Amino acid sequence: MIEIQSLTRVYGDKAVVDDVSFEVRPGRMTGFVGANGAGKTTTMRMIMGVLGPTSGQVLWQGRPLDAETRRSFGYMPEERGLYPRMAVREQLVYFARLHGLDRADASRRADDLLEHFGLVDRSGDQLDDLSLGNQQKVQIAASLIHRPTALVLDEPFSGLDPIAVDAMVDLLRREAKDLPLLFSSHQLDLVERLCDDLVILSAGRVVAAGSVEELRGRGAERYRVVQDGGDAAWLRDLGGVRVLDVDGPTALVELEGLKPQDLVRTVVEHGPVLEVTRDRQPLSEIFREVNR
Repeated sequence: MIEIQSLTRVYGDKAVVDDVSFEVRPGRMTGFVGANGAGKTTTMRMIMGVLGPTSGQVLWQGRPLDAETRRSFGYMPEERGLYPRMAVREQLVYFARLHGLDRADASRRADDLLEHFGLVDRSGDQLDDLSLGNQQKVQIAASLIHRPTALVLDEPFSGLDPIAVDAMVDLLRREAKDLPLLFSSHQLDLVERLCDDLVILSAGRVVAAGSVEELRGRGAERYRVVQDGGDAAWLRDLGGVRVLDVDGPTALVELEGLKPQDLVRTVVEHGPVLEVTRDRQPLSEIFREVNR
C-alpha cells in the first residue's frame, strides 16, 4: 500500500500542494481528479521522487518510500518520456533491460504488450511515426514492461479513442489486479466506470476521498420513480420529499424526512408503478459540489 502523509510543496509563498493525505490500496484503482492547477501532477511527482516535498512523506508497506523501491514502480509522467526517433520495440526492450530483465524475457514482454495493443506490425517504426494515440499506448507499455509493484499514471487515457481506452483498461485489469494503482484523469465518466476509490483535489488540498460508492451515497437520499402511465407531478404535493425533476410518468425526488418505505407505499397506493429505485449522485455532480 502507498500512504501519502501530509505532503506539502511550497513555491515562494504559495502552497501548490497543501497537507495532502490519502492511501492507494492494493488491488484497487484509485482515481485522482481535480481542476487544472489543483496539484495532481505535483503530488504524483513527489510520490515518484521527481520533486522533493517541503514537508510530509510517502510510505510503502508502512516504511518511508526510498529510491530503490521507486525503481520498481511503473510511472507515466505528464510529459511523456520516450525516445521519438527510436524504434518502438527496441526501446521497450531497452527499458525492460534497464529494470533488470534479461534480453529474452525483455523481448517476450515487449512482444506481449505490443500484441495486446495491436501494434506488432508497427514494432519496428520510430515512435514519432505513430499517431498520438498509439504513442500513448507505447508509453503505457513502457510503464508496465518491468512488471511493476505499483502504478502511478498521469492522464493515461488522454488522446485515446474508446476502443483504445477499452484495450488499456483490459490491460490494467490484467497487469495491476493486485497492485496499488493511482491515475489522474479529467474524464469523470471514465473515472466513475473504472475506479474503486477516489481522491478529489482542489487548490492543493484534498476536499473529498473514499470509495466511489461512499462518495456517491453521501448526499441526501434520491429515488427515481417511474409510474405505469400518468403524470408524476403529483409528487410535488407529497410532504417529506423534494422533487428535483419530473418528465411525464418519471420523477427524481430527494427525501427530506420521508422514509424510503413510506415513499414506496405512497407511490404504490397512488396507482400502477414500474420502478422505485435509489439514484446515486454522479461523480460530476460531486466534483462540482466540492469545488464550489
